[in-house]
Amino acid sequence: MITLRRVALPILWVMLSVHFVHGQDLSSYREFQFGSNLPAIAKQAGMEPSAAKMIHERPALIQELTWRSPFSFGSSPQAGSARTMIFSFYNNELSRIVVTYDSDKTKGLTADDLVDAISANYGTAVKAAPDSTISSSPAYNDNKIVVARWETSQYSFTLFRSSYQPEFGLIGVSKRLDSLAQAAGIEAVKLDDQEAPQRELDRQRKQDEQNRVAQEGAREINKPIFRP
Repeated sequence: MITLRRVALPILWVMLSVHFVHGQDLSSYREFQFGSNLPAIAKQAGMEPSAAKMIHERPALIQELTWRSPFSFGSSPQAGSARTMIFSFYNNELSRIVVTYDSDKTKGLTADDLVDAISANYGTAVKAAPDSTISSSPAYNDNKIVVARWETSQYSFTLFRSSYQPEFGLIGVSKRLDSLAQAAGIEAVKLDDQEAPQRELDRQRKQDEQNRVAQEGAREINKPIFRP
């Protein structure tokens, strides 16, 4: 009996742990599902896919779609406390969402208030270590202060606050897609640096040709009418 109890208790803890991990569904923010394509996300946000900005074209297509609160979500839920949402796509798959909350709608709220509200959707949060920071953009380090994190093996959400103003936000990522996007971004910068001299040479040649054509056109007009 004692042996069975010793075996059964670890098994029970494993089963409870597995249930807890699977109980945390971090695969979406509201109705925006990680892995969805740009047209689908744009439609849910009440926007046109053409509003997306291309960040890099190779070695992978990296795009961003920015929603701002004056726009309507159409048939989707109200924007609530969000002021902006930036949707990032890796090869047409949603890899990252950065939400910035309207400071007027979070005024008076403590960090714990926000953690409690987000935990209602994503389960128990892990409080951040002191002085932990995160960047809200892969392109630059803006040192947002990490408040708390929700995480599974595939997804994570990080609540942050600004270092300079009373502003909170939330970063959600598909770990696989976001990792691929960051690696592609680093490679894209390398390619741009390697090709910069040739691009400058091509630009100068094009400018020289445009100047030559303009000079010839002006000569054809002015030569017949010139009087010394």
